[in-house]
Amino acid sequence: MHFNYLALAIPLFVGFMLLEYFVAKKKGYDYFQLHNSIANISIGIAERLLDVLIAGFFFFVYDTIQKRYGLFHIKSNVAWWILIFLLTDFIWYWYHRLAHEINLLWMVHEVHHQSEDFNYTVSARVTVLQAVVRTCFWAVLPLIGFPAEMITSMLLIHGLYPFFIHTRVIGKLGILEYILVTPSHHRVHHASNEKYLDKNYGDVLIIWDKLLGTFQKEEDKEEIVYGLTKPLKSYSFLWQHFHFAIEMILAVRTKKTFKEKLKVVFGKPEKIDLALRAEAEKLFRVKQAPDKIDEPLNKYVIFQVLFLLASLFGFIALDHTFSTLFKTMYALFVIVTLINCGAIMEQKIWVFRVELFRAFLLVSVMFFFPEYLIAKLLLLSVASVALIIYYRDAKNKYLDYVY
Repeated sequence: MHFNYLALAIPLFVGFMLLEYFVAKKKGYDYFQLHNSIANISIGIAERLLDVLIAGFFFFVYDTIQKRYGLFHIKSNVAWWILIFLLTDFIWYWYHRLAHEINLLWMVHEVHHQSEDFNYTVSARVTVLQAVVRTCFWAVLPLIGFPAEMITSMLLIHGLYPFFIHTRVIGKLGILEYILVTPSHHRVHHASNEKYLDKNYGDVLIIWDKLLGTFQKEEDKEEIVYGLTKPLKSYSFLWQHFHFAIEMILAVRTKKTFKEKLKVVFGKPEKIDLALRAEAEKLFRVKQAPDKIDEPLNKYVIFQVLFLLASLFGFIALDHTFSTLFKTMYALFVIVTLINCGAIMEQKIWVFRVELFRAFLLVSVMFFFPEYLIAKLLLLSVASVALIIYYRDAKNKYLDYVY
């Protein structure tokens, strides 16, 4: 049986998240908020799942461009590997910088900056739409002549490093601060303090920021505030993904001419009136619940996220053994579960209807695919449906703020 070793990234990264949590706790640092961490990991689960489903498409794009339009036919050797690393990092710098300066790109990147915490769980907070947009930038590599095999291998290696710079438990790293993007540099990038805004775009090397005037050193005299300049204040899986797109659409609708509308789409994020956030929230009835979720519901959400992580490990490890229909149904089940977990943390009354739909999906998977072990494991979640329904009446005092 073919085993996809990329699945090992899940226990590896979760292990580092737990290690960071216990180190921070031992030192007395309050760096982890439960619902923020769940929201971060939930977005990461969706990205990993969808990325696995469309990864072949990215390879196809690079391979087609290189074979049809590549200026050179590059073969693997040490010099070319060094060059592709430098080019990959430089292209990332420009994607990242433009993603902060153009609304259309900020729409897919902004999700990464929503968390008011800063820890390893934030590194998981990436959408699959961002991966699609980045592919458009990295398409320069096959156009030069780099083969798809080199590009995808480099992107895998290059993508590992940023995980380790999303932390507050590691201080400054001496001489490495002059060469690499360190946790200190990246803390600045995620800050909403005015003097730290739009700085330190590098992914692995900090030299691009220093050469192009976007570098800012972390200063001890000012405490960093993480997240957006106007915090989102929502755990909703859907709202976190689409709120800025909705705000941008509302901003476009206020403009009369086509030229003015284009200026909104390709303009800077700060040009969009923040009052539109309130209008969008009112339109879609989005608000953050004022009270903390009761302990049984916390346990329920934690159980679901842990279950999804475990099942995703099996899904990625054995992805070549599953049919397209099964993959589609499993992806739908995961997305529905993540939407529901966010709704529970927001205390939305419609979670009970969605739970019934989720149970229907599970039964359908078992009916159509009895031969799959993972399908049988999914049945474990059916029992958890009863848990939240059981607490529905007993916990109504926590659902006063729902729609």
